[in-house]
Amino acid sequence: MKKNTERNISDERAFNIIKKPMMTEKSTNLNQYNQYSFKVNLKSNSLEIKSAIEKIFKVKVSKINTSIVRGKPKTFKGNSGYKKNYKKAIVTLKEGQTIDT
Repeated sequence: MKKNTERNISDERAFNIIKKPMMTEKSTNLNQYNQYSFKVNLKSNSLEIKSAIEKIFKVKVSKINTSIVRGKPKTFKGNSGYKKNYKKAIVTLKEGQTIDT
């Protein structure tokens, strides 16, 4: 039995899943391999991320790698705490596809 890999999501849901693109030195180096990094919703899965990227940027996605980045401890004016956790998605596009960031 084949899983349903195509998910139809609304525009509003797609923009809730994809928070913002990550512009770091490492993510800029990944662009030459047709890979792009995004901060995404913590509760979203790879299928939702794939359909959101395809809907927003109108490209074909071949692979998604996700990881949850744990918040680092920080001290501000003597009060210690933690930064928020976030989920990072590295999206690999099919040949010939690009995203203008």
